[in-house]
Amino acid sequence: MRSPRRPFRSSRALTPTARVRRLRRRITVLFALTSAASLVAMAVLAVRSDGVRGREQLDRTMSADTNWALGLLETDEDGRLDTEVLLDNAGTACPPLFLLSVPAVAPGELVVEHAPRRPCLTVSAASVREAAATAVRADEPRSRDARTADGEPVRMFALPFYPPDAEEDASPQGVLVTVADASAQRADHRRLTWVVTGGCALLVLLSAGVGHLLSGRAVRPALEALDRQESFLADAAHDLRTPAASLRTLAETALRGETDSTDVHRRTLRLAEGMGTLVDGLLTRARLMSGTAVLAVEPLRLDQLVEAVVEDAEVEGQRVTVRAERAVVVVADPDLVRRAVANLVGNALVHGRLPGEPAEVEVTVGGDGSTTTVTVEDAGPGLPPEVAGALFDRFRSGSGSTGLGLSIASWVAHAHGGSLAAESGRRGGARFVLRLPPGGPSTEG
Repeated sequence: MRSPRRPFRSSRALTPTARVRRLRRRITVLFALTSAASLVAMAVLAVRSDGVRGREQLDRTMSADTNWALGLLETDEDGRLDTEVLLDNAGTACPPLFLLSVPAVAPGELVVEHAPRRPCLTVSAASVREAAATAVRADEPRSRDARTADGEPVRMFALPFYPPDAEEDASPQGVLVTVADASAQRADHRRLTWVVTGGCALLVLLSAGVGHLLSGRAVRPALEALDRQESFLADAAHDLRTPAASLRTLAETALRGETDSTDVHRRTLRLAEGMGTLVDGLLTRARLMSGTAVLAVEPLRLDQLVEAVVEDAEVEGQRVTVRAERAVVVVADPDLVRRAVANLVGNALVHGRLPGEPAEVEVTVGGDGSTTTVTVEDAGPGLPPEVAGALFDRFRSGSGSTGLGLSIASWVAHAHGGSLAAESGRRGGARFVLRLPPGGPSTEG
């Protein structure tokens, strides 16, 4: 029996938001890898430079000691080495100093003329001969790393020397080999290696965190745009589903001939006007949230704008009173402010009344030198407690409507650098206070 196949999941099955988040993770990893590669290269260079510098320092010290010992070395009348002065004036046991001669009859063989009896660093005779032979073959001083009999690291330095009257192309007469303890230098080098390694690890982690933050800031506009797009689509689907279903039901009823054509046309017109208002509100909200609605600010008489909005509103037997203390001038976008005020007045006319009674709405325009306010107060049932904290969010009106009117008014206020607040009115209803700065929105926003 064949096992069921698992569904194939490709990158195309991911949502746009998931792809953006995956891109953020990839940017973070790439940033961390790039930083790690750079830090590792610098760390390797630093560690190698420290090792070379430590060996060079030991070589300079051994070269100075060996050249000083070479000045105490003498040659007798027969050309043989005389080590009496050297042994009387220099302690060759610590650091150990070895003297090897090169026989004229057999230049390839080295003869040990002097070796310390109790050296502080015990190295094998083979290591000494190999260091001396290397210097003789190169015809110049040579240094190398070696190990003592106990396995401790040491540094060996071999200096070839020539007879006093030797010609320029003469062969070396012998070799002085000295040994220096390299354990302290190796310990310092090992300590530096661990410090550099730990520092690189911390810096890589830090760079990964910084890369995660920077990539988050880089993809944030894309995520916000996707969120706005999804919100707009959700709003459109939510708001248009009911009137579209009503239109379909109305059309099916008209096709069956169960309704008078005049009534059908009237209801169709009302639904079409409602859908147009919803679409206009959705588009305004989308432009405000995406930032594509550029504020065309200009000085305007706020009291006259409010009066014009109230005159255009569908009162239908309800009472709306406008009070303006004086001529109020504000720098703002007339179209957006008109829409915000119209939404507040329309919300008060629809929801700010008791059942069976006409609405009584009072609109007050005023303010001081720092803030201009438009207050819309009704005598209705007041604010529902369950939506008081999220009254300006979409779908949160608490009365069966979409809640876009109040949310658009709030966005208009914030776009101008102001605010929209909801509170309880003096007559038990709701009071909405729209605050706008008189000088217009800040240029920093």
